[in-house]
Order: sequence, then C-alpha cells, then structure tokens
Amino acid sequence: MSEEQSGIFPRGEANPYGQYFVGQSYLNMLSTEQVTIGNVTFEPGCRNNWHIHHAEEGGGQILLVTAGRGWYQEWGEPARALAAGDVVNVPANVKHWHGAAKDSWFSHLAVEVPATGASNEWCEPVSDEEYGRL
Repeated sequence: MSEEQSGIFPRGEANPYGQYFVGQSYLNMLSTEQVTIGNVTFEPGCRNNWHIHHAEEGGGQILLVTAGRGWYQEWGEPARALAAGDVVNVPANVKHWHGAAKDSWFSHLAVEVPATGASNEWCEPVSDEEYGRL
C-alpha cells in the first residue's frame, strides 16, 4: 500500500498523539459526535505504545482494518496478524497495542465504545526487540 493508498478514507494529518507512537502515524477524525471514530494510518513499522482504555462501565475500542497489514496484541498474549477486513474488539481495561507490519502501510478505523468514566492511559513503547520477533 503506497502513501497515497492508505485506505478508503483520507489519511489525515500527522497524528497529534504522535508522542505515543514509534514511527509516523496520521489521524483523520471521521466522527466526534455520538460515537468517536478516527481513521488511523501507520507507516511501515509504526506502532502505538502499550495503552489501556479505562472505563467504569462499557468502553473499550473496536478496530476495523481498512487497508494494509498490521498487528494487535494484548498484554501477556501472542500478537495477532491483521489484514483489511479484520475486526478487533478491544475490551475496556486491557493493556494492548496495535500498528503496522514492518513492510506495510496499515489503516484502521478506531471506534471508541461509549463508556462511563472513560479515560486512556498511555504506557511504555513496544520495544524494538518485541516488535522484531513478529
């Protein structure tokens, strides 16, 4: 997938949360009303830090993969390869990360599940060693 072919939605601008990513990502907010939906595009090798979507009730995130190849991993579990058409239901209060494969651009829609007491906690980066084993 080339830079110009980052999925069916426009790539957007440099991700304002870029300090929580290794590599370059882009964010295009598609909806900020009712349900928050962002199109996130990752350059090859880019991934976000481990993070947690906290919630007292409800919450979590749904990832709808629209283009490229990437990874999703929950803390203590093996990484799962992702490709266009895959859906990931990220439970609330579960430490995880997601990002592109080393040799592929990757795009997904990030759907924030409505929640009571929602907050995000950004944790440590996925190390080059961990990522290199994929």
